[in-house]
Amino acid sequence: MADLAKILSENTYPGRGIVIGRSADGGSAVIAYFIMGRSENSRNRIFVEEGDGIRTEAFDPAKLADPSLIIYAPVRVCNGITIVTNGDQTDTIYAFLAKGDSFESALQTRTFEPDAPNYTPRISGIVYGGNYTLSILKSAGGNPSSTRRYFFDYKEPLAGEGHFIHTYRCDGNPIPSYEGEPTAVKIEGDIDSFTDLVWKNLNGDNKVSLFTRFIDLKTGKTESRIVNKNQ
Repeated sequence: MADLAKILSENTYPGRGIVIGRSADGGSAVIAYFIMGRSENSRNRIFVEEGDGIRTEAFDPAKLADPSLIIYAPVRVCNGITIVTNGDQTDTIYAFLAKGDSFESALQTRTFEPDAPNYTPRISGIVYGGNYTLSILKSAGGNPSSTRRYFFDYKEPLAGEGHFIHTYRCDGNPIPSYEGEPTAVKIEGDIDSFTDLVWKNLNGDNKVSLFTRFIDLKTGKTESRIVNKNQ
């Protein structure tokens, strides 16, 4: 398992990222979702609580230019299943799960973001019980004429292990998409130390907001944290 702090600190621009796994003591499912930004529009955001999840909103509404790809609900809960994504596909997944359909079926109806020339991947995850599934929808090596959909299913995950997937391999112009399977990473500490580890190791210039959640696997009780650069 890789060192999450090291991976984050060595990459100035992983974009948006999802970590899902199991706490070190094995008792909780663990979720982290962060957003970064290079433009003023992307950086002008905060996470706020909404129901049993969160949404993004403009920190300064007067500076909001184009809300289409930056204002959405990253985290929602449907029938005990926690959904976390980097876009409005959260709502697509929620609608499919609510009618008894699957995570995979929902994402078969979606594709990467229409933000040429980057064609930012859509990354998504669900947590159900102690198990989880991750997905990435991306262009074919930057060619928008073909969509590649990948799903990674993790049953009975190990204590102290998680998997990390993010939108961009690194900074660039255009920005290169993430490649390969989600990275296996160590999950350490309680929610506060885990939150602190992720936030401190994200690039100081580009980080915008972070959400973390621990879900007790016996009781279903959740504990969450939100950190916004724009306070």
